[in-house]
Amino acid sequence: MQRRPLGRSGIEIAPLMFGGNVFGWSVDEKTSFALLDAFVAHGFNAIDTADTYSRWVAGHKGGESETIIGNWLKSSGKRAQVVIATKVGADMGEGRTIRKDYVLRAAEACLKRLQIDCIDLLQTHYDDAVTPPEETLATYAQLIAQGKVRAIGASNYTPARLAAALEASKRLNLPRYESLQPQYNLYDRADFETNFAGLCRREGLGVITYYSLAAGFLTGKYRRAADAEQSKTRGARVTRYLDARGTRILQALDAVAARHEATPAQVSLAWLMAQPAVTAPIAGATSLSQLDDIMRAPFLKLGPEDVAALDEASG
Repeated sequence: MQRRPLGRSGIEIAPLMFGGNVFGWSVDEKTSFALLDAFVAHGFNAIDTADTYSRWVAGHKGGESETIIGNWLKSSGKRAQVVIATKVGADMGEGRTIRKDYVLRAAEACLKRLQIDCIDLLQTHYDDAVTPPEETLATYAQLIAQGKVRAIGASNYTPARLAAALEASKRLNLPRYESLQPQYNLYDRADFETNFAGLCRREGLGVITYYSLAAGFLTGKYRRAADAEQSKTRGARVTRYLDARGTRILQALDAVAARHEATPAQVSLAWLMAQPAVTAPIAGATSLSQLDDIMRAPFLKLGPEDVAALDEASG
């Protein structure tokens, strides 16, 4: 499978990342192992997680996803076949912060849960807007020098703070963010396209998108409020997409999917993969059938008329 460079990091990934937030939340360890085995067996190699997954579940402390991935890495022996991306800086009991002492402790905790010596891509989950970029970048430089991190990325940054971090890297010869993880999909387009796409292309940043299927809305599964109400894990987040624009997008997805004998999920992901700034969308699955569906997306080639129809419906 063709792989794409992740910024200037030297890391190359297949054009679809597995979203590990489901591990320990909506799928148990046994199912997680089966999903990861199937994902890698089909030539995919990038897995995204975070220390805070799945802290939102009652009784969870965070780290559940990383722990399952770590157990899978140990039992499967497939560490060399995958790129592990995780994130620090979300609230794990001390608030959102990326100050030096916290990042060092958080990174060590990630390494322990993942049972690995080096994190391929360590991402700032949330910018705390208080810690100077220089402090955080110097901390990452220390981790890279120690061989504990290969490359760094950013998520949930403002354009100004991301630009400031990139400038600080150049000025002080510090490691730079090689990737951005933004919310971006056929429905949620404006923020990334207006504020980040140009910057990412100019600076050569990789882009790995989260909410790539809009919490499942772009699979076509949720078309009415009643559909959303049936989902305990996704329903509340899907409701905001159930408007006239959302309906237009689903209709366009249905039409393109019918032309290609594909599914709305495959078309949604293929549209993202066709965007010049995007390296790979992140998408999760809770069953092998769902995984089989999304793994077909990289092989779906949308024509200019397909992209135009989707752009018009979602513009």
